[in-house]
Amino acid sequence: MLKVEHLTMVYPDGTIALRDVSFEVRKGEFMGVIGLSGSGKSTLLRCINRLLEPTEGKIIWQGRDITHVEEAELRAVRREIGMVFQQFNLVKRSSVMTNVLSGRLGYTPPSWSLINRFSRKDRERAVTALKRVGIPDKANNRADELSGGQQQRVGIARALMQEPKIILADEPVASLDPVLAHSILGHLEDLNKEDKITVLCSLHFLDLVQRYCTRVIGLREGRLVFEGGKEDIGQLSDKRFKEIYGEEAQRLGAR
Repeated sequence: MLKVEHLTMVYPDGTIALRDVSFEVRKGEFMGVIGLSGSGKSTLLRCINRLLEPTEGKIIWQGRDITHVEEAELRAVRREIGMVFQQFNLVKRSSVMTNVLSGRLGYTPPSWSLINRFSRKDRERAVTALKRVGIPDKANNRADELSGGQQQRVGIARALMQEPKIILADEPVASLDPVLAHSILGHLEDLNKEDKITVLCSLHFLDLVQRYCTRVIGLREGRLVFEGGKEDIGQLSDKRFKEIYGEEAQRLGAR
């Protein structure tokens, strides 16, 4: 479904964020991306949906090379690739409904978006999306009136509005407590299982990876250093753990 081939990303200041990364995401998977902060997880996801332009390599989406497509074609591609952000990326002063409806911008004429014009069907779809994530009663609230967990649910509902084939989730629970983290990942798991939406999700904690992911890749300093199933995470040796997280890293509960 998605192939990343020899992807390299060098920022203008010379920072090498990704170094020759290659892997494949199969249809229907819930794939985790693990690694320390600064390992390249966010850069990888932003390159896949072309928020960042990779320096080298290819992104093959459903058999098509989308690495350098033009703006009109990119707009169509992005309809199929939903994005959930760590810091929610909501318009704080706008209503929850308006934020969710923005997920339909890829389907509406650009001039309509300027006057917040959406069809009745799109508004009904937005209500359904909010019901899916358990906050239909918040539709008319301003986004900044919501808790962090509720804001992330809005982000998921917005992504769902795109009718995506894959959702890229960039550390979606990094700023949430453990209970809320399970709630948010549970919603992504429901979309994965019930709607057959593939999920590529960057995460810090291995217990969450083992609970929700069917497969996982690990990045360190921009390089792919691990690939396996969630059972492989459970059997990760100390040596392999340190290959991903560094020599100074210790597992929780380690002596």
